[in-house]
Amino acid sequence: MSSERPRILTIQDISCVGQCSLTVALPVISACGVEAAVLPSAVLSTHTGGFKGFTFRDLTDDMPDIEKHWDKEGIYFDAFYTGYLGSVKQVDIVRQILSSRRVAGAPKIIDPAMADHGKLYVGFTDEFVEAMKALAADADFILPNVTEAAFLTGIEYKETYDEAYVDSLAEGLLALGAKNVVLTGIGYTPDTTGVVVYEDGKKRYYKHIRLEQSCHGTGDIYASAFTGAYMRGRTAYDSARIAADYVVRCIENTPPDHWYGACFEGVLGELIKAVESR
Repeated sequence: MSSERPRILTIQDISCVGQCSLTVALPVISACGVEAAVLPSAVLSTHTGGFKGFTFRDLTDDMPDIEKHWDKEGIYFDAFYTGYLGSVKQVDIVRQILSSRRVAGAPKIIDPAMADHGKLYVGFTDEFVEAMKALAADADFILPNVTEAAFLTGIEYKETYDEAYVDSLAEGLLALGAKNVVLTGIGYTPDTTGVVVYEDGKKRYYKHIRLEQSCHGTGDIYASAFTGAYMRGRTAYDSARIAADYVVRCIENTPPDHWYGACFEGVLGELIKAVESR
């Protein structure tokens, strides 16, 4: 890293209302004690889950000019964290930026935010999946859920699975070129879930309670907390554990009628303590 306080570039959309994407990444990464720079991929009036008639402003054409200005200013980044990207063309631009604006050794943390519950998000196609495979090949850490891992590897999606199935997903992601894999939402029993970390040829599983309530944006919260903790010097496994525990607390802090996101703000203090503790 170039300094004691590393600077992360996070590339994803701004959903103006909805507690996801950049409105999550900025405060969560900042709370971890890391400078968060942003490259918005699009601006939406709300996120796409449950809202109708949302607006969408594609910022693809702005991204190369932003990168050119950074080049003139000599701006580089100690890490990259990508989330929701709006098009195949954006993926190609992002790959270029991850190469040109990179401090030597800067990790690339890729959240392939494109699918859940066995289906692609609205607006995504098989062509986008192919583009995301190329981005996954650049990843130092890729953080997919089961659905995203299945699309990226071409393995049939299963709602009920065993450890061998999860291993096959990870092996497929590593075969794409990803250096390390963190699979999220992995549960082998009805009352538990967790994360599996495949790093440097080793596998570790962190299990925690499965809550009945689900919230939009928890994947963004998880990836942001993982990135922030990792860039503060925590191991990948500890970062995965800290992020998982934080997501649980966010859901527990969210009233049942708060349907459009998770109330992560009120428990940021707990994340800060977890990242700082040794």
